[in-house]
Amino acid sequence: MIHEMQKALLLAENIKGFMGYVEKHKDSFMVESDKLYQVKLFINEYKFKIIADELQRINQFEWDGKYTYYLVDSFQKGLITIDEYVQHNYHDLFVLTARLYTLKNLSHSFQIH
Repeated sequence: MIHEMQKALLLAENIKGFMGYVEKHKDSFMVESDKLYQVKLFINEYKFKIIADELQRINQFEWDGKYTYYLVDSFQKGLITIDEYVQHNYHDLFVLTARLYTLKNLSHSFQIH
């Protein structure tokens, strides 16, 4: 279970990193600000900050599989929406694709086999 806790903590850290990356690029010349703002709205709508904080809180000392899987599932719903939006607007949001790829792979590692 230590391995699962570490994966959950890594996912939480990368979610926070993604949110910071989006915030950092809000005034970048490489990204159209209106489309990046829409990504920020998706992040807020799907409550990524709350999910990341909760993943970090519940897995810091002990593994809580049921709640972790619930949070990851909620996160994946938002991630799918953001990924589709970025793919649809690839030329304007290409700088987000690497971070999204990492988040997708980390969250998919929690699929129940």
